[in-house]
Amino acid sequence: MSSENSPAQPPGGVGLTGLREAAAGCRACELWEPATQTVFGEGPETARIVFVGEQPGDQEDRAGEPFVGPAGRLLDRALADAAIDRRDAYITNAVKHFRFTPTPKRRIHQSPGAEHLRACRPWLEAEFAVLQPEVVVCLGAVAAKALISPSFRITRDRGQLLPWTPPGRQAVLLTEPDADGDEPEEEVPTQTWMLATAHPSAVLRTPDDARAAAYDALVADLRVVAGALA
Repeated sequence: MSSENSPAQPPGGVGLTGLREAAAGCRACELWEPATQTVFGEGPETARIVFVGEQPGDQEDRAGEPFVGPAGRLLDRALADAAIDRRDAYITNAVKHFRFTPTPKRRIHQSPGAEHLRACRPWLEAEFAVLQPEVVVCLGAVAAKALISPSFRITRDRGQLLPWTPPGRQAVLLTEPDADGDEPEEEVPTQTWMLATAHPSAVLRTPDDARAAAYDALVADLRVVAGALA
């Protein structure tokens, strides 16, 4: 792939394992060069719920796995409090490489630009095409703006289930039997739901006197998700 910012070109028909292997060599934007490695999504292909964050952080970049740092540990706790098993979820990011500003002591997170979101979007679309989830949860404003609308505001619209069609996903039709249990009379498209909430790192950055309330709000949003899966 080109070192210039251009959309990635994932292979088709390879499943999540094949996508992960292909993404390891992605050069669709310049972020691959300073980053340690591509951080692809993790979770089973049977996952009913997909969480989409912004990008990997410092610890994720070093480990090669999403949400394994402080934000990931807080997310684990919030999922448990909302009665969602992380092992049944797929967790990924809108951008698969860590964008940062280097300093003598540490690498400082820098939000990805629109060009990075565009370059990486085909990987996210390929993940959705394989997973076909029932619910997608945007963790933070970057993911919400990329997947819902550039005008989406977490503070205004968080915690609401919205009907949504994942990019790269073809409509899947389910048949329904008639009232007598005979052959199906009609085909009904399955519905995917979208919900946006705060990124766990935003909860961690909340001042001490308001952090508990911010955490409780995250858990409340996740309970809405758990209800949709029930």
